[in-house]
Amino acid sequence: MEMNQVRYFVALCETLNFTKAAEACGVAQPSLTKAIQKLEEELGGPLFVRERTLTHLSDLGRLMRPHLEAVFHASESAKLEARSFGKLERGRVRLGVMCTIGPTRLVGFLKRFRAALPSVEVELRDAPGREVLAKLMEGEVDCALLGIPNLPERVEARPLYRERYTVAFAPGHRFEAMAVVPLKELDQEDYLNRVNCEYPQHFDTLGIPDPADTRVCYESEREDWIQAMILAGLGCAVMPEFLPMLPGIATRPLIEPEISRTISLTSVAGRRHSPALREFMALARRYEWGPALEDAAP
Repeated sequence: MEMNQVRYFVALCETLNFTKAAEACGVAQPSLTKAIQKLEEELGGPLFVRERTLTHLSDLGRLMRPHLEAVFHASESAKLEARSFGKLERGRVRLGVMCTIGPTRLVGFLKRFRAALPSVEVELRDAPGREVLAKLMEGEVDCALLGIPNLPERVEARPLYRERYTVAFAPGHRFEAMAVVPLKELDQEDYLNRVNCEYPQHFDTLGIPDPADTRVCYESEREDWIQAMILAGLGCAVMPEFLPMLPGIATRPLIEPEISRTISLTSVAGRRHSPALREFMALARRYEWGPALEDAAP
């Protein structure tokens, strides 16, 4: 078994398309197909089922996938560790960040990246989710942290962590007596609208009608204004779980339904990565972002 075969297999698992996998690996499709066929011969059976334009993993492919992905990632890690980080040519990574994603989970990774590659500058550009996605597609940022559903087909997303939506309120509010808050309990509550909050789009995407009819008292693009008004008792607001809060603000997870979003590091498939970006993406893949997505799932 050759590492190229393993690399092609991993790429094909991610794309389920021979042409796209070949493009991602920078090889001709016949070369990738031949390598996959040779790997199938070595493993004793088909790894993929090909049905006209549809390709999916066979039972053997699903069995082999975690093992071969582990081999691939171990190889990539070994290569990464073997390089002399200090010799990396000075570079820059332009990272788009959806403005509703708090820094809580990100700063530890940035500190780790700085320690590993001090010569690489990371430029953070924040904006509402769809604006960040547009910047990514247009090449204005190299990669992006996004937490929105239904990304374009060309966007490759590596899930990092999941966070729930909560309701934030001032001490003494009736929600304080609840361990969790059913969404319908927000009905007729005084509400502070975070202009860039994307949770209503999650309802639209999932086809779920919003059961709460809140009374919007104020709205703002600024999180500090919204949180100051929450502390003043002017209303409540829906907030992502890991958004930094002003001291004194209380939160409770929302249920019925429980709403969460997956934060992913995204890039455009087939777009060439600079050495600095390759290192950034590789370290993000290996970094421990917190509880596994399976453990954090609703």
